[in-house]
Amino acid sequence: METAKKIAKDLLDIKAVFLKPDQPFTWASGIKSPIYCDNRLTLSYPEVRKDVEEGLAELIRTNFPDVECLEGTSTAGIAHAALTADILGLPMGYVRGSNKTHGRQNKIEGVVKKGMKVVVVEDLISTGGSSLEVVQALRDAGCEVLGLVAIFTYGLPAATKNFEEMNCKYVTLSSYDALLPVAMENHYIEEAALEKLKAWKQDPQDESWMEK
Repeated sequence: METAKKIAKDLLDIKAVFLKPDQPFTWASGIKSPIYCDNRLTLSYPEVRKDVEEGLAELIRTNFPDVECLEGTSTAGIAHAALTADILGLPMGYVRGSNKTHGRQNKIEGVVKKGMKVVVVEDLISTGGSSLEVVQALRDAGCEVLGLVAIFTYGLPAATKNFEEMNCKYVTLSSYDALLPVAMENHYIEEAALEKLKAWKQDPQDESWMEK
């Protein structure tokens, strides 16, 4: 839990995470959200980057000790997969959002072999949809996907359901639940905002949280 709080504070301090329950963001899906997360910013802050990559390496050592290769998600997970693979002394590759339209038309870049034990590296879990497309692509290529690691998760029920249906374990460095008390302690939000923030997580599609 201490790691989750530390990473949460890192994300808040560098403004990788914004909490604005009274001025919600609109996701590409149309969902109104009180939180916006851009973990690509962690790459621009060496101390935070170090916390993140060492944290991801430890998650992998603990949860997936048999891993043989890391696979980043395109594009946000690529740098984190490369940096973490360097710490662990492992090969890495990445999975494109779609096949290249030229050359060998690869979707998976890097060496992949049937039976290879891989862990997917992601930056953020919302519903898990795009992450699980990567998992499926690797399975289709004959890899054994041990699971997925990410920097942050919103902890939405939809993500839990989607990962369970795909029989894919995932673990993250920090989470929405860990973030809220840290945000309170460090005066990023007022106590009055907590009810809205907690209500949103229960069902992001139900916009009644904005009226709390």
